[in-house]
Amino acid sequence: MSPLFVFFSGLCLLGLFAWYFLTEREVRKRWIGLLLTLLLVGFCLESTVPPSQKIRLGLDLRGGTSFLLRLVPQPGQKITTDMLEQAVEVIRKRVDQFGVGEPVIAPQGSERILVQIPGLDPAQIQATRETLKRVAKLEFSQVYPGGEELIKKIEKGEALMPPGYEIKSYIVPAAPKEDSAQPLPRLIVKKTADLTGDHVTKAFAFFDQGGYGVSLSFDGVGAATFFEVTSALAPNHGRLAILLDGKIQSAPEVKNAIAGGQAQITGHFHDKEARELASALENPLRTPVEIEETRSVSPTLGADSIRAGVLSGMAGLALVMVFVFIYYRLAGLVALFGLGINIILLFGMMTLFHFVLTLPGIAGIILTIGLAVDSNVLLYERLREEMATGKSLGVAIQGAYSKAFSAIFDANVTTLITAGILFWQATGPVRGFSITLVLGVIASMFSAILFTRTLFRWMITKGGLRKLTMANLAPKKQWNFLRYRHLAILVSLVLILGSCVVFSNRGARNFGIDFRGGDLLVLSAEPALAVAQVRQALVPLGLSEITIQREQASSASMLSIRSPENSSNKILSSLRKTFPANHIVAVQEDKVGAQIGREFARKALMALAFGMFGILVYVSLRFGLSFAIGALVALLHDVVITVGLFSLLGGELSLVMVGAILTIAGYSINDTIVVYDRIREGLHHKEAGTVQELMNRSINETLGRTMLTGGLTLLSVSALFFFGGAVLKDFAFAILLGILVGTYSSIFVASPIVLWWSRWSGKSLR
Repeated sequence: MSPLFVFFSGLCLLGLFAWYFLTEREVRKRWIGLLLTLLLVGFCLESTVPPSQKIRLGLDLRGGTSFLLRLVPQPGQKITTDMLEQAVEVIRKRVDQFGVGEPVIAPQGSERILVQIPGLDPAQIQATRETLKRVAKLEFSQVYPGGEELIKKIEKGEALMPPGYEIKSYIVPAAPKEDSAQPLPRLIVKKTADLTGDHVTKAFAFFDQGGYGVSLSFDGVGAATFFEVTSALAPNHGRLAILLDGKIQSAPEVKNAIAGGQAQITGHFHDKEARELASALENPLRTPVEIEETRSVSPTLGADSIRAGVLSGMAGLALVMVFVFIYYRLAGLVALFGLGINIILLFGMMTLFHFVLTLPGIAGIILTIGLAVDSNVLLYERLREEMATGKSLGVAIQGAYSKAFSAIFDANVTTLITAGILFWQATGPVRGFSITLVLGVIASMFSAILFTRTLFRWMITKGGLRKLTMANLAPKKQWNFLRYRHLAILVSLVLILGSCVVFSNRGARNFGIDFRGGDLLVLSAEPALAVAQVRQALVPLGLSEITIQREQASSASMLSIRSPENSSNKILSSLRKTFPANHIVAVQEDKVGAQIGREFARKALMALAFGMFGILVYVSLRFGLSFAIGALVALLHDVVITVGLFSLLGGELSLVMVGAILTIAGYSINDTIVVYDRIREGLHHKEAGTVQELMNRSINETLGRTMLTGGLTLLSVSALFFFGGAVLKDFAFAILLGILVGTYSSIFVASPIVLWWSRWSGKSLR
């Protein structure tokens, strides 16, 4: 689809949306709602068929390697936009030599570059690292006569260093001879280069009787300068040193002035090295870079992740669909149609806007399945109340949608706030999770509010629908929840204190390599290796803080080894040497520098802080400060206890876990908002009784919805926990803990805090 067509189609859809909400005529709403649904579904289906050609997969699903590079400023230098753009273009040209399809080279912030190369063989990773970070600073400098003898005299103090010159060594040969114990020769060269590689326009590898070399072509300025320098050296057969990154590559004698802007570099090259050097010289990095993070996933593990993600998604969807249909019957069937529309819209938006589907993104979709039903549950529980008053079905549906709208809107906006902040602060795969969560929330609001309402309109007017029946598992008894508020707060304080103590005692063990830096190596072996065998084999390496665990990924059993930074290559080589018959394969390899780990931790805390502030502001505007304080306390309560329980059970915090924590925050506030909305409604209608009685009544009225939503979300996330594979198991487990704690806090923590705060501040909630 052309961008122009997408733009004007979007304008038409926006116009239809505005018309739908502005018109008061039911007939017109019915037809506009149907037209909107058909257009959106058709638009999204067209963009996702065939899916194999449309949906872009992240490296964690299709296999490949991701590098995060940081530009290193020199003393007194500041990284500018031009420097970053130049580095991006240089890296792009260097990556092109690998001949891979759809590489991603994009700036990240003001001084970093993300490079994603799909299908890169694990054996090529180290060579690729060197190619990406190679500065390739090329210089041509005149050599002072005298050689090694003069250098020795200078070192002994018998001679002075010629002004403007310095001692330089040769580059270490790539394939040194066995008897090369002698030190490499050195020369005295000019400090200020006569000619630099900035003037190189073309470089290519060649082969002749002397071996492999690199041929250079200069631009006009470079050719003229090169001619002047060689003209000055030719009469005395002077030497011209060719330096690469400060080391002498070669230093040939100049017998004749060289015109035409051509030069050659010869040395100890292999074919591959000559080609890589030519690429680096043709595209020199003006600013040095360092690789802060490397993440590699084999295509095999990526395929396993897709299978596990699809299996868990189908299982979660099936469980939710069966329960909704049995519980709400015909209304449940309408909700299932809405869920189908939701999934179509979600994938359609992802493909239309070229978002990348990652493994955490699959988790976001599965979580969306559970959360999407929440709006329908809110609507149907309201519909149950409206029908109980004796209203006709049409009037009851209209009243249910009208009264449930504010709760649905507020709950979804608060989830969007946390997801949006996660997208802003996150990097890599976690951003994919936030994208699917945002798109899922938008799609669920459309399907629940507009599509299902439109379908009910058609069923009543054209299908003769007059009655709906539903099951009811909500307890009939009215519980006095606030009566136990002191005991509940005491339990919460004990849990919070215990969580802080557990987290503090574990210290650095709470954090994975994403935050403290280091290497993560995931291996498969056939036949399988025992943890004790691997640990014993790695003892001679003398590595500190090494952790070895067995993990289950789909049908394969794998070993994960966490070790200090830049140690995974030694570990892999040692294991292959010790166990040559076990066919050891590295299916995943992550390297995270300590500096970027600290930055990830800072961003995670900032994301949580910004999320809480955004929620505080929004809830204050919509409900009032007392409610905002209660929501914030409940949110902190849920996050702290969930992290504490996760730490107690030996979990490690990672970037994906940051997404889980913010999801818990969003779920917690979502649950709390529904209770607050019912309390706000009672206050506006001036219902009888004290504020405490009104709160109790509101909690009881929403108890059925709370149980259903929590239960359905538990069903979908449980499928992720059992079938989602090792990578997402911790993520799903944290969400499960968060749902349980969040359900508890929305009943026993949020409302009592509102009550106490209003009394303390002296302002009546009425």
